[in-house]
Amino acid sequence: MAKPPIVARSILITGCSSGIGLCVARGLADRGHRVVASVRDADDVARWPHPDIPVVWLDLNDDASIDAGLAATLKVTGGRLDALFNNGAFGLPGAVEDLSRDALRAQFETNVFGWQVLTNRVIPLMRAQGFGRIIQNSSVLGFAALPFRGAYVASKFALEGLSDTLRMELKGTGIAVSLIEPGPIESRFRANAQAAFTRFIPLETSVHANAYQKQLARLSKPGPAAPFTLPPEAVLKRVIHALESPRPQARYPVTVPTYLFATLRRLLPTRAMDWVLLQASGGGRR
Repeated sequence: MAKPPIVARSILITGCSSGIGLCVARGLADRGHRVVASVRDADDVARWPHPDIPVVWLDLNDDASIDAGLAATLKVTGGRLDALFNNGAFGLPGAVEDLSRDALRAQFETNVFGWQVLTNRVIPLMRAQGFGRIIQNSSVLGFAALPFRGAYVASKFALEGLSDTLRMELKGTGIAVSLIEPGPIESRFRANAQAAFTRFIPLETSVHANAYQKQLARLSKPGPAAPFTLPPEAVLKRVIHALESPRPQARYPVTVPTYLFATLRRLLPTRAMDWVLLQASGGGRR
């Protein structure tokens, strides 16, 4: 039996300057969806190299930019928005005891607060349409903590909690909420994490200085960030299902670590799971 034709959807994707966001934008556009890509830096708009994909400036740390970016998106789509893929985020390495208020605020402003502001802006549109897909790019660290990643872990745990709650609150509206949970994916994540670390973590005065030196060496090392690293197309595959399926899943695991840790978390007591996660992270060095 022939597959039914793909129904073209309008979708706004954040964080499209590189990596997952750019791959998903390109992949969905190639499938015939009406994609609007957003980037955080105005310079990225000026040098956007994909003329067939409209791009807007949208800084998740700025409510006025969120409003302007969404308004520009709706001009492109004729006022309709079928889906939102929240993707723009960054990771902040560092021990929990070295996290200042400013460091945590910066992590949550982008990874949680900005996403929720944008999501709340599009929900009324989707309610009026009777249809919508909110797709959140979470992480294996949204349910499994690793040492020296406390700020990022906290932001993704918060995202998962908000998304699970929102999914229940939107039941019956025609709006589905899905979480994508990748493990290691090829992207600029390490370079951005290194920049955030340099900005916020007191390397010279920290009791963890030796561990940080090893982390910095890992972040600057070329090649895959960790075993089982996959290209961003692995995330694209899950986003396609979340967007096109009549019954999108609540969660989409991506990469071996996500499947493994999800299974072990259900089976092992907390102390045993802590041991597994410590070993997987090399005591925080990986």
